[in-house]
Amino acid sequence: MLRRLIIEMGMGVDQHGQEPTVACARAVRNAIAHNALPGVWEVAGLTDPDQMVVEVRVAVPYPEQVRVEEVLAVLPFGQKSLQVEAGGMIVHGRAIPGLQDRNDEMLVAVAAVTVWVEVT
Repeated sequence: MLRRLIIEMGMGVDQHGQEPTVACARAVRNAIAHNALPGVWEVAGLTDPDQMVVEVRVAVPYPEQVRVEEVLAVLPFGQKSLQVEAGGMIVHGRAIPGLQDRNDEMLVAVAAVTVWVEVT
């Protein structure tokens, strides 16, 4: 039976470029940035970190543009999945042509990363 071990939340922004994938990847990276999971081995008894099931849920503007594999590549281990939904925030800043901005939108994404382990 799978049991949740940890849920971490994060936030990411793409200030220039208007790329929801970048904002999502940053949100996931932020969520996992300060974690150590010794319980995966010491409590759950896993022998390989890829035995973890890692479910990611992100909310971002323009969810249909998110490149799933690029976001999941942020996670170093686990059996990974990603659910993308509309949400996050658009903040209007300043378009800078030298940064290839298409408009003045800054995209904000939020992420929740849940790690599940098999418990017998």
